[in-house]
Amino acid sequence: MKISTLSIGDELICGQLTDTNAGTIAAMLLAEGLRVQRHLAVGDNEPDIIGALADLGRVSDAIIVTGGLGPTADDLTSRAASRATGRRLIIHEEARTHVRDMSSKLENLIVCPLSDKQAMIPTKSSLICNPTGTACGFHLMHNGCFMFFMPGVPSEMVIMLRDSVIPFLLKRVSHKRVIRSVTLNIFGPCEAEVDELLTGIARAEHGLTLGICVTFPWMSVTLRAEADNDYSANNLLMPAVQIAMERLGDYCFSTGNISMDDTVAGLFRKHGLTLSLAESCSGGLIAKRITDIPGSSNYFIEGVVTYSNDAKMRLLGVTAELLDSSGSVSAECASAMAEGVRRTSGSDLGLAVSGIAGPEGGSSSKPVGTVYISLAAPESCRTECFQFNGNRDAIRIITAWTALDWLRRYLLTNENGSKI
Repeated sequence: MKISTLSIGDELICGQLTDTNAGTIAAMLLAEGLRVQRHLAVGDNEPDIIGALADLGRVSDAIIVTGGLGPTADDLTSRAASRATGRRLIIHEEARTHVRDMSSKLENLIVCPLSDKQAMIPTKSSLICNPTGTACGFHLMHNGCFMFFMPGVPSEMVIMLRDSVIPFLLKRVSHKRVIRSVTLNIFGPCEAEVDELLTGIARAEHGLTLGICVTFPWMSVTLRAEADNDYSANNLLMPAVQIAMERLGDYCFSTGNISMDDTVAGLFRKHGLTLSLAESCSGGLIAKRITDIPGSSNYFIEGVVTYSNDAKMRLLGVTAELLDSSGSVSAECASAMAEGVRRTSGSDLGLAVSGIAGPEGGSSSKPVGTVYISLAAPESCRTECFQFNGNRDAIRIITAWTALDWLRRYLLTNENGSKI
């Protein structure tokens, strides 16, 4: 079945809002073995909506439309649908009753003559129930294409899609394919390196595809298998996943929706170690990432933002002599910070970062983006210099990610280098 989606709204094509409905619809359909072939977005312009329905209708078995079903003058979807399909627009009594019932239940809403606009439905259409909002959806058939119209409010749309649209489509799929996927989350290499590492794994002719999605500063690799049944799909997918994970090695920090923060938290819980932080250029961003995870108080002792040299000396015991000779952005200072916070907090691990996030403060020997990360552990203290690129925010973000990745790798590896 060839399925297209159409998102309607000036706010989408003007950049005021990001269209999340299209991705949500595609993901929910994919989980049921249905693929979206095309996606289109248009503004609140009746000729554009009519044209989009005509264009998509020629190449689609079904169109899922979201947006433009509200009570205001710029909500034009129902009228455009009626004109695109040659139907009259009438007040649907069941829809009008629904609008009045929902309006009486929802705060800050009153029933007024304008509300009848949401009950205007093209003739020869069926309602799609909206249990959480005032605007009913509707669906109709035109020139062999099923057209579904739903509100643009994501929370309303998801329920209607799940309870009404997807079951309707599944009943009409003569040969449903099974689609299974696994996503590997990666930090460290660039996109070209990942592509080279995974060369030859995808076999599109057999139904196995591979896609790389970059979301700074990490990326995800999705392996997807399509077959006639679960057994065949899994037999195609899982060996490929195993090969991909072997090739990626420690670059892969999780699968599915597990974040770097969740991964690090799980490792701390597993191994029972404690952590303290001393941050300079990252300004507490690492501590925020750590404490965003519930239960982090079980392993996170404390964090200090020692931005000034005075704070580094007073709170961490960094000496004035060291700062004078090496500077605050140096391997010596970062090491002293890590060891100092580990000592003062009594934690198993002490992690420190010091650098130049910019846009000012750089020099020829230490340009903007120079960052030192140090991890003090019972057996040793490791410190390394990085040269990150980007603006101030990007440098701080990549610093925090790299620091968390250091913690992850340490927790996965004991002092002899073997896996824990």
